[in-house]
Parts: sequence; C-alpha cells; structure tokens
Amino acid sequence: MGEKELLDAYRQLWINRELPIEIDETETLRAAIEKELKDEMTHPRLRKSPYEKFHISVKRIVSSTLNDDYKIKLIDSHINVLETLTK
Repeated sequence: MGEKELLDAYRQLWINRELPIEIDETETLRAAIEKELKDEMTHPRLRKSPYEKFHISVKRIVSSTLNDDYKIKLIDSHINVLETLTK
C-alpha cells in the first residue's frame, strides 16, 4: 500500500472535498489531516478541540467501507498528526 493509495482512501471519506496534491502525496495527506484535526473548515467560535475532532475522525474511518488495512493506516496517520499538534 503506497501513499497514493492511502491518500485516495482518505479522499473516499469526504464527499465533494477537493484534495489537490501540493508537494507529494505524503505531505498532502498530512496537511489534510492536520487541517481536519484543527477544525479549520469550521467557524472559529464553533471549532472543536483536536481531541474531539480525532474522536470524530476515527468514528468516520471505522464506519467507512474502506479495507481494514486502510482504516488502520489512516487512524495511525491521525495519531501521528495529533501527537505533533499537542507537543
């Protein structure tokens, strides 16, 4: 499973959200997850904490129709990004 496949799997979680490749697939995925966990797509007064967004993200991944290998890799990617955000 390569980074392109993982990015494609992440794209399947979101309907109508464009995710153009910026530098490479790895950086694009990391940036998208960071944006998701920071809740940057929500108005500032309504934003949730990164931990709340992590919980919501994991629920979305687990309930998706993705292959279990993709689910595990995506959850691991979310954990890695969350750890960098909370340092």
